[in-house]
Parts: sequence; structure tokens; C-alpha cells
Amino acid sequence: MTEGALVIRRRGSLAAILFALALGGGLTSCQPATLAEDASAQALEMPAPSINAVSFTGRVVGVTDGDTIIVLVDGVHQVKVRLAEIDAPERAQPWGNRSKQALSDLVFGRSVSVLQTDVDRWGRIIGQVRVDGLDVNYQMIAAGEAWAFRQYLSDQTLIEVETEAKRERRGLWSMPKTQTVAPWEWRRGTRVAQDEPSATLPAQRSLLSQGAGASASNFECGAKRRCSQMTSCEEAYFYLTQCGVETLDGNHDGEPCEKLCGTAGG
Repeated sequence: MTEGALVIRRRGSLAAILFALALGGGLTSCQPATLAEDASAQALEMPAPSINAVSFTGRVVGVTDGDTIIVLVDGVHQVKVRLAEIDAPERAQPWGNRSKQALSDLVFGRSVSVLQTDVDRWGRIIGQVRVDGLDVNYQMIAAGEAWAFRQYLSDQTLIEVETEAKRERRGLWSMPKTQTVAPWEWRRGTRVAQDEPSATLPAQRSLLSQGAGASASNFECGAKRRCSQMTSCEEAYFYLTQCGVETLDGNHDGEPCEKLCGTAGG
């Protein structure tokens, strides 16, 4: 079977499978936009497909973060795939970029097989990903590059895999405990911060490598843009995460002003 060929578990044409992916919103095309829109419109007229009906193979042409990839199918169609049952650090979190790099090292530019298990609210395909027989979802947890996603977990053994990675201090588990915040808690804290910027945020405070008792209300966004202007690591984190001052995170690893925060070279 050639790279990118679809493997159909039920009888049906290639067009029907592509329409199913388009219906989920996880399909983009290298064809002109008008053709893609026409195909999407036709798909909306079809009965909803079974989300468990398709597995497919393709080449990974993009890695969005530690749990999301873009797979090129048939050399034409780009499908965004969210790895099932895992949750990797957000890119703005400590270890976020390292998790993304770990996934890229495993799959980028390589042929993968995807077993679709669901479609999420953003239209991404949810699936189990394998490369050369290796279970990528499992491997990311085992290497300490992602959490077992409790909210959507069907394989409970993944919690044991995560526990072992934590015990062995692999990957993100090598960081200080104050920085190993589960992504779902991080996202919750970020949403609260956006709604109530002056509120005290326990989830946000736990990200600080020093003085975790400080309140976000101690700071306010201003004209500061350089690490030399920060009075503390806490203020640097506030400016990065709440004010969006990305110049404080020169290497884009989610950790601002590494000399000030004592994380340089870590």
C-alpha cells in the first residue's frame, strides 16, 4: 500500500471518506478554495458518517504542539489530528515547546497511520497515531512529554504509565513541582485571568518558580518590555502570561527571563 492511501474499514468510495473528514472540519485541501468549499457544501448534504469507520495513513507535514499534528493524505488533503487520550503542555507553559519538539522528533516527515476515534468541537480528528508500529500516544506519556487526559481517558493503564514517568522524573517531570501544572488546569487559569484580570489565581500562581504565594493583583500591565525592567520572576511571569509581552521569553519555552527566574541552562 502506498503512503497516504486510505484504509477503509467499511465499503465506500474515496470521495465518501474525504467528505466524512470534511464534515468533521479536520480536512483542508491544496486545491483552490472554491473547490474545497464546494466539496464541503456537498458533504453537508450527506448523512453524518460513523466517526469510527475510518483509519488512514499519510505523511506528517506539521506539528502544532505536543498533541496535535497535520497529516497529508493522498498527497493533497491536510488533516489536523489531535492525539487521543493525552494532553500535552500548552506552548506558553513550561516544557510546551520541548513537548512539541519531542512529538516532532517522533513523527515529522514520516508516514503514520491514524485510527480515528472521534471528532472534537473544533473539527479536529481525534485518533490513535502509530509510526513504524510505535504507539505515539503511549510514547508521549511514557517519555514524560504529556499527561494522560483524564477527562477523555478510556485506557486506564495510561495513568500507570504517567505515574512511572513521574517517578523516574522523565521529561516534564524533571521540572520543579511548581511548574508541572496539568494543561487543563493551566487553560482554566488562563480563562479566569482573561475574564477577571485583577483576581487572585491559584492555578496561575502555581506556575511561578519563586514566591508562589504572590497574587496576580500585585501587578498590572505597563510599558515594561525587557527582563532588566522586571523586579521579580513573578512580575516577569505576569507580564508574559497576562500582558502578552513575548520578548521576555526569547527561546519560546514558556519561561520568561531565565536568569532572573533561575532556570537558565535548565
